[in-house]
Amino acid sequence: MNSQERVYTPYRGPFDPCPPVPFKTFVVPPNQFITFQPPDLQQFSLPEALRAGTLWPALFSPYESKCRGEN
Repeated sequence: MNSQERVYTPYRGPFDPCPPVPFKTFVVPPNQFITFQPPDLQQFSLPEALRAGTLWPALFSPYESKCRGEN
């Protein structure tokens, strides 16, 4: 699990007809932790930036699909 992913236990009422879900996850984007752009922030090279989708490694957030082999 990466450091941007958070886990919580959803509330389940005593009369909830659905099967219980043990936990849920969500991703907190890295831009929530950078209040301003510091000078001389490290940058990806241009080809790396195009693959990552951002110029700055500090703002990179990898996407991992929750699908399991479904097309």
